[in-house]
Amino acid sequence: MIEAYEKDGLLTVTLNRPDKANSLTGDMLSELADLFENADPLALVLTGAGEKVFSAGADLEEARAGLATSPLWERVSGALAALTCPTIAALNGTLAGGAFGMALACDIRLCVPGASFFYPVAKLGFLPQPSDPGRLAALVGPSRAKLLLMAGAKLTTEEALAFGLVDRVVARADLMAYAEALCAPALTGDTANVRTIKAMVG
Repeated sequence: MIEAYEKDGLLTVTLNRPDKANSLTGDMLSELADLFENADPLALVLTGAGEKVFSAGADLEEARAGLATSPLWERVSGALAALTCPTIAALNGTLAGGAFGMALACDIRLCVPGASFFYPVAKLGFLPQPSDPGRLAALVGPSRAKLLLMAGAKLTTEEALAFGLVDRVVARADLMAYAEALCAPALTGDTANVRTIKAMVG
């Protein structure tokens, strides 16, 4: 359910559970954490299978059994954020719940038209992953972060772009090619220079 493919230094990771809205199980999170902790590609693109949802967050049955508050979420986003290469979230559809952590941990976020964004932890009685509020506020500002996290607001594609939550909206047919094109300087240029620029930006 996690597909990873590396070619010429570009690691593409796909959440492949479209029949369950790419919701994440504990096993999938463990696999992602191990993958990100041990990977050293020149660039990474994270995406989802299917045409509607990048990920709905936690698998519903496992969430009820405790996955919603598992430290695995933070382990995954922390490992992704720690990668020194450029990382791009190519959001093929809606981003919800705990899946926010992975997208927020990436350097760049792309999405397709019609994607929506919501993180209803307050409504569900949970806290967000520890690093998510800070990363979210850094992108959209404190008030808008509270709009998402405290009020449970649902953002449209246009709102997400205007807020700075996503960086570009790309036609579905062009999404992966566009993401790969953004990786070109890291794949064909001076690797050390690209990684130093990432470290300088923070």
